[in-house]
Amino acid sequence: MKRHLLVGKLGPTDDPTVLTRIDEVRSDVQLLNAGGMAYGVQTALNELRKFDLVPNEIGIDLLALGALVYAADTRIARATEAQDGWTREIRISLPVSDVAAWERARPVIDRALGFLSGDRWEIEFRTRPVGKGRLGGDAPLLNTDLGGVNLFSGGLDSLIGAIDSLAADERPLLVSHAGEGAGSKAQYLCHAALKAKFPQRRFEWVRLPMVFAHDLAEGVGSETSTRARSFLFFAFGVAAGTALRRPFDLKVPENGLIALNVPLDPLRLGALSTRTTHPFYMARWREIIAALGIDGSLSNPYWAMTKGEMVDACADKPFLMTIADKSISCSSPAKLRWAGYAQGHCGYCVPCLIRRASMPDGDPTRYFLEDLGQRPLNSAEAEGVQVRSFQLAIARLRDRPDLAKILIHKPGPLYDHDLDDQGRMAGVYARGLEEVGRLLDGVRTRPR
Repeated sequence: MKRHLLVGKLGPTDDPTVLTRIDEVRSDVQLLNAGGMAYGVQTALNELRKFDLVPNEIGIDLLALGALVYAADTRIARATEAQDGWTREIRISLPVSDVAAWERARPVIDRALGFLSGDRWEIEFRTRPVGKGRLGGDAPLLNTDLGGVNLFSGGLDSLIGAIDSLAADERPLLVSHAGEGAGSKAQYLCHAALKAKFPQRRFEWVRLPMVFAHDLAEGVGSETSTRARSFLFFAFGVAAGTALRRPFDLKVPENGLIALNVPLDPLRLGALSTRTTHPFYMARWREIIAALGIDGSLSNPYWAMTKGEMVDACADKPFLMTIADKSISCSSPAKLRWAGYAQGHCGYCVPCLIRRASMPDGDPTRYFLEDLGQRPLNSAEAEGVQVRSFQLAIARLRDRPDLAKILIHKPGPLYDHDLDDQGRMAGVYARGLEEVGRLLDGVRTRPR
């Protein structure tokens, strides 16, 4: 087990004095190259500039911080670098445009990251080196007519969010993180379908392609849990929002059952409980935005809805059902390669089961495990683990409906929300489980 320090550097002459502590491994990450910002950031900035959009310098700082967080999260293996096999100790040193602003935000950033990934984070800020005061370039004189920012992951929820915004003529800027193959392909397919459906609507789409060398931290393996990926995604969305040069709302479309992500059984904590869009984490991001003096906010319009309710309430459900199969929801679509199949929906992971339950009539999606009820599923193997966990959680809540008000607190605190909000969260949790329960009625599992 080793502690890790990532030092972000702005150019070859940036040689900061950052003391390395005992048992701490330092890795320098060069954030600039000959073409501008490294690791795909400049590509995203160039795409934004095509639409006369230039993030302000705080926005550029956010992109740099998001990159370092993503680098640490994906290139420091938990198995070897964490004392308990999960919790890593990560320190980041970042040059920023306004140290005072970032110091105001630092405590809540540390807290947000710790809640999100389960690691111990320590973020330190220093002044950018001489000559690097402006990295984004001059902003255009004319303001854009784009009205807000929508996260666009390529999933079904984000597709519904985009359809609803376009149907309401909101003129959104769609932003994506270009990750693994299936998600990236889904983004292209969904965007093309939206362009064909809404040719007269004003909206644009930008992507942030980002990848780091596997040997970024010398002698350390990569990590696949990617619990902090949404920090990069949110950072990109907020940075893009600053380019609008007006108050903006960053919409994060996610159904309430996934956003809460209540553990399905008492053992599903830590490694098995993601907090990507959890209400507590979203609240911390609103605090970060305010502390940095950014004139914007962040919201999930669908936090009180199940996925099925999102589908049914979509502003153009008939259109959605014709293109839903272009979106991707599977937690790890690449795993099908090991079985000799193309990437796609496995049909038995938690997101796949919630997706299947949301479209009980006419789901156009192809699943690797097409028929859940054809035979008993082995709950000692991947095909039956999540099905069995859902069945146990559903049975428990059916026996004691009052448990919903208690269980919604299991993934993390909800003290930012009043009792009415928490009552609605308990409601969406119960309705979400019932939605999946209807899918799994009659599905048999073999005990471990």
